Amino acid sequence: MIDGMLQAPSVLEQVAAILVVAAIVGLLARLLRQPLIIGFIAAGILVGPLALGIVEGSGEVELLARLGVSLLLFIVGLRLDTRLVRTVGPVALVAGLGQVTFTSAVGFVIALGLGFAVVDSLYIAVGLTFSSTIIIVKLLSDKGETNQLHGRIAIGLLIVQDIVVVLLMIMLSALGKADAATGDVPMELTALFVRGAAFLAAVAVVARYVLPLALSRASKSPELLVLVAVAWAVALASVSDLLGSSREVGAFVAGISIATSPFRDAISSRLTGLRDFLLIFFFVELGLYLDLSGGTAQLWPAAVLAVFVLVGNPVIVMVIMGAMRYRKRVSFLTGLTVAQISEFSLVLATLGLSLGHISSGTLGTITIVGIITIASSTYLILYSQPLYERLAPWLRVFERSVPRESNVDEQGIQPDVIVVGLGRFGGEIARSLAESGVSILGVDFDTSALDRLRSVGIPVLYGDADDSNIPEMLPLDRTEWVVSSIRTTHTNVALIHALRDYGYRGRVAVSADFDADAARLRSDGADLVLMPLRDAATDAIRMLRECGT
Repeated sequence: MIDGMLQAPSVLEQVAAILVVAAIVGLLARLLRQPLIIGFIAAGILVGPLALGIVEGSGEVELLARLGVSLLLFIVGLRLDTRLVRTVGPVALVAGLGQVTFTSAVGFVIALGLGFAVVDSLYIAVGLTFSSTIIIVKLLSDKGETNQLHGRIAIGLLIVQDIVVVLLMIMLSALGKADAATGDVPMELTALFVRGAAFLAAVAVVARYVLPLALSRASKSPELLVLVAVAWAVALASVSDLLGSSREVGAFVAGISIATSPFRDAISSRLTGLRDFLLIFFFVELGLYLDLSGGTAQLWPAAVLAVFVLVGNPVIVMVIMGAMRYRKRVSFLTGLTVAQISEFSLVLATLGLSLGHISSGTLGTITIVGIITIASSTYLILYSQPLYERLAPWLRVFERSVPRESNVDEQGIQPDVIVVGLGRFGGEIARSLAESGVSILGVDFDTSALDRLRSVGIPVLYGDADDSNIPEMLPLDRTEWVVSSIRTTHTNVALIHALRDYGYRGRVAVSADFDADAARLRSDGADLVLMPLRDAATDAIRMLRECGT
């Protein structure tokens, strides 16, 4: 009887334990206003062998985690504008390769200075270069920033990193298997390239001739549409894994292949809840399998290396993007996304240990760096905007005197009205005024919002209302109104002051949700305060009364 009670927990019991602990820790994290990602990683540590020992390792848990990752990358690809490569491809490639190169070089020198052997230093240096695509994309998705310029560049940069790390792991695996007759690394890389090209060609053919018909037939049943989409994503993830690439790449390609489908929004919205649920297992697994053996003696080296990742990686990206004439805000927000090491870094280090290239102490050091940087960078990204506002005066050194975004084709336009913020409210204001014959210029830093207005013939300009230099970008000579649809009080106050300090003599209209905010904005110099929520409610009540309600 006792032996039966003490037997290892079943898969269902392990999953139940994971969900219960994750829910409790998640609620505690929410009460403490902490990121859920940190809570889920902590839950993995709690149920794993380092703490309670409820879950020693489960293939089923790993399967759920892999499904969550595949769905996340599938949805990212699904939402990807096909113009991404044209707009951010060059900077993603240059910044990605540049960051990998410089981080590896500086990291190698630091590791040598901390007393590590040459081969260990190489592994540490390479491990410091890669950032977690899964964590960053999840954070950017939660903040709604995947379609903003820095989000697009960050995703492109992370894809470049993933390609590099996949190639490195293939090379290391080939070296580990090498003997007198086999182990031809160039041949293995050539084979990977051929397999990858054939894979992409096959996907292109299916996406062109098969998927549109399949999705159209499946769309008559929402459940079947979701099933077809998930099957496609998981199938390509599996095929990509079999071909020697990564599951993430396959799922991402699956999303891109139907990104132009009219059903993509329906698929994306229905998969979001499933994605978030399955990703819990990924973050729990990350904590579950953390290996700290031999790492306690490496706290000081790990702390030094973690500081380099948290500070040095963003600085490297900002220097590269500044040289490419991107504004400091975009460079800073993009740089924050590489301020941690990836789960691939831990996989790479584990592979090095299994091949006998590094010691367990080195693996422990890299693991501790991972814990510190993943936890810290989560906060940095979640609170990136307040952090930028505090550091903005010191970030000018990373910005060229003639930034890229001010060099746009709208120069020479003299609009009657400039609309800042092109979301639903601002976009409707811009379109309605343009239809009435008013000359409009739209301003936003969300490139998808700019594309929507540009597609209907309204001139647009990339710009950020939080940037104190925004008046210098705007053609204000004959502008009668500057209208802000942004309902953040401190942003509107900063915009009003920036315009007045620049010498703008026209009128300024801003937006607010509450009467107290409206009163403050008027006292700070707003000529008109729009209140979209109250006005919409008033119009709705009027229409209901006209209908006899």
